[in-house]
Amino acid sequence: MLPKHLLRPILFSLGCTLAFQAGAETASDTPSPEQVKAAATRQGQLPLQELRNFTEIFERIRSAYVEEIDDKTLFDYAIKGMLTSLDPHSAYLQDDAFTDLRESTSGKFGGLGIEVGMENGLIRVITPIDDTPAEKAGIRAGDFIVTIDGESVMGLTLSEAVERMRGEPSSEISLEVRRGDDNELLSFTLERAEIKVASVRTEMMSGDIGYVRITQFQEHTGAELKKALQKWTENGQLNGLILDLRNNPGGVLDAAVDVVDAFISSGVIVYTKGRTPQSELRFEASADTVAGDIPVVVLINGGSASASEIVAGALQDHNRAVIVGTQSFGKGSVQSVLPLTETSAVKLTTARYFTPNDRSIQAQGIVPDIVVEQSEVTPYEERYYKESDLPGHLSNPTVKTKNAKDNASEKTSATKESASEKKDSGLLKKDFQLYEAHTLLRGVNILSPARVNASEG
Repeated sequence: MLPKHLLRPILFSLGCTLAFQAGAETASDTPSPEQVKAAATRQGQLPLQELRNFTEIFERIRSAYVEEIDDKTLFDYAIKGMLTSLDPHSAYLQDDAFTDLRESTSGKFGGLGIEVGMENGLIRVITPIDDTPAEKAGIRAGDFIVTIDGESVMGLTLSEAVERMRGEPSSEISLEVRRGDDNELLSFTLERAEIKVASVRTEMMSGDIGYVRITQFQEHTGAELKKALQKWTENGQLNGLILDLRNNPGGVLDAAVDVVDAFISSGVIVYTKGRTPQSELRFEASADTVAGDIPVVVLINGGSASASEIVAGALQDHNRAVIVGTQSFGKGSVQSVLPLTETSAVKLTTARYFTPNDRSIQAQGIVPDIVVEQSEVTPYEERYYKESDLPGHLSNPTVKTKNAKDNASEKTSATKESASEKKDSGLLKKDFQLYEAHTLLRGVNILSPARVNASEG
């Protein structure tokens, strides 16, 4: 840090340069401070008065703050404050925070397994990641973390709060959480763990409907999805697909593009707009599509953000999928990571995302085609008497007796279907949004043969 008596001549020299430029432009007497400031803005130079203010405040903190703070720490605070004041996603990444960012894109990092953001001075849970300490403890998307190990989060930056939640595996941490309009805080004690996030989880449901859960967009997400789709389609057992992006906080942009590319063969997937040429990006689909004609339902909710919204928005604009669930988070901005040293970087918002139909996701999100709030499926048994229950009812003349081979084949098919339904019935009963998506695809499969026959006739 330069001493103040050396810094002032530099500022004075800068002021002389600005004054000379302003004087040359106006051909008048000594320019006013307003003219100097305007000239600095036009020339792309730093404004003199603001630099003087910064230097004065810096010096007063150094000399008069109740505790002594070294110059490096003060500059770090100044950089952090400058970035966090821009928007909730710009940040100054140092040491662990920079390492964590790089590790999260590879799918392996330490901590609680929780994606968070800053809102009104509190830490808002965007989503807990599947099969992590946060998810197992019962922390939900939309919760507000009020205290960490008994200390209030008010006054902390997002990076500082995240750093406090990180730690050695097996070490404990206590959180107090405000949920919804509840007056009482919820207390959680969690054990930190090494988080290894499985990006893509697949399962075959009844009716030959594939279920794909993407927890986060990582480097290999697109390849993992395409591998699962190819396996299902080669076996000829895929009648529809449920793509579950709920509580997916986003991740690598290229991975989101690869996922969309698996379902469409042409057209724009997403594009970005910013102030610099480097921020102008445009991604288009390739002809190599592994699931171009399979009915798709995409599940989203308030925890679906960023890359998840890119996927949902692109498939919605291309009329390639039905979007089911609740409105997404609305993070439609692009962050560029600009490394400064081996252990530090600036994460700066440099552009906005736009869907193929020129919709901005920012602070708006994706509105589902079919809004379905989350709840549990609670069927109740109804008993009705039917014609066949009445004594002496007439028989149906169109029912023919089948031979033993047909009966055996039908029984085997029914047994397989029953086993498949039994396997996913528990999940469908607990997850109403998934139940609705599954029901929708079953309906599409039932109607498809009728539409084909009608068009052929």
